[in-house]
Amino acid sequence: MKKLFSTLALASMLMLAKDDGPHTTNKFEGPKANTGMAVHQTINGKSMLKVTPDFKVPDTPAPTWRIVDSKGNVYTLDAFKIKGGEKREIMVPNFVHDIAKVQVYCAYAEVLLGESSFAKPVK
Repeated sequence: MKKLFSTLALASMLMLAKDDGPHTTNKFEGPKANTGMAVHQTINGKSMLKVTPDFKVPDTPAPTWRIVDSKGNVYTLDAFKIKGGEKREIMVPNFVHDIAKVQVYCAYAEVLLGESSFAKPVK
């Protein structure tokens, strides 16, 4: 009986550790990006980020996805504006260990347009 409880406890711990989401940030706040939220989820083993339908991509020359990890490292990723539309979902590179904040950054003006945070970093 003791072995059964140990096995069940281990199984439940593994299930909790593999929390694939979705995880949602608070609302974007900033001078140009101040609508919607970011959502993280692991899909088919890939870490994915997307913005909610109410997020409005800022009308600036080069709005860009940027993420910040729990150690403060900043990763500039893809542009929101692409030929023929908007890139509202991205795959997070494998070398990013966790995500604490999602930012909208203007790569042209090199200025932060807005950011949102997860309650606790997501992996």
